[in-house]
Amino acid sequence: MKAAAISVNWRKALIIVVLLLGALAMTLPYYWMILSSLKPPEELYTYPPRFYVQHPTIKPYRELFMLLPMARSLFNSLFVASMVTVSNMLFGSMAGYAFAKLRFPGRDLIFLALISSMMIPWQVFLIPGFMIVKHLGWLDTFWALIIPNLAMPFGIFLCRQYIMSIPDGLIEAARLDGYNELGIYWRVILPLLRPALATLAIFTFLSQWNSFVWPLIVTQSSQMRTVPLIIAVLNGQFGANFAMVMAGAFVVMLPMLIVFLLFQRQFIKGVFLTSIRE
Repeated sequence: MKAAAISVNWRKALIIVVLLLGALAMTLPYYWMILSSLKPPEELYTYPPRFYVQHPTIKPYRELFMLLPMARSLFNSLFVASMVTVSNMLFGSMAGYAFAKLRFPGRDLIFLALISSMMIPWQVFLIPGFMIVKHLGWLDTFWALIIPNLAMPFGIFLCRQYIMSIPDGLIEAARLDGYNELGIYWRVILPLLRPALATLAIFTFLSQWNSFVWPLIVTQSSQMRTVPLIIAVLNGQFGANFAMVMAGAFVVMLPMLIVFLLFQRQFIKGVFLTSIRE
C-alpha cells in the first residue's frame, strides 16, 4: 500500500512539474516583452541578455503615444470591439432562443443555411462588402467597422446549442405565469445563458480586437485606424526601436488579457457545457 501511494505521489509530482514547465515556457515571452519595453538602449542590446532591468524607463511608452495616434487607435478598437460584442450577445441570444425553443415554418432549414454560411471563406465577402459599404457612404466611418459584424452565425449557433439544454418545463411555467416571449427571454433564458454569453463575449471581442484586413480596406485616415493597423505602422516605421515595439505589443495585449481574466471562469464553464450538448 505504501509503495502504491509513493508511486501515485511521484506520478502527481511529475505531472505538476511538467505543467509548471509548460506554464513557464508560455509565460517567458510575455515576461521578456514587458522587460524589453522598460529597458534603456544600453541594457536592451547587452550580450548575454539579462532577464532583469537595472534602470527601468517609460520612455518607449511616451514615444509610442507621442509619435503615433495610439490613444485614438485604442479608443477605436475598444469602441468597435465593445459594440460588436454587445450586439452579438444580444442578437445571438435572441436568435438562439428562437431556433432552439420556438416553432415556426422553415426553422431548421433557415438554421442549416445560417450554419452553412460559416463554411464560406471570409475572403469571399471582402469585395462585395466593400462595394456595399462604399455605396452606402460608410467608408472611413465606424458604421463600416460595426454594422457588418452586428450578428455572426457563430454566436447564434453557440447560444442555440446552450439553450436547447434548458428544460421546456421552465418556459411553460413562465408562460403560465403570464410572461410573453420577450419576458421569458429576459427573465428565464438570459440568466441561464451567462456561461455561453461569456464565451461568446471573449471570442467576439478578441476577434474584433485582432481584425486587420477589414479595417485596412474600409478605413483611410489615421484617425480611424484600429490597433492592428497602428501595430503594422509601428513595425514598419519604428521597427529599429525594439523597446517601442515591445511597448506597443504590451499595450495592445493588455485589454485582451483583462477581458479574459474577467470572464475566465464563465468562459471555461461555457465551453465545457456547450461542448457536451446533444
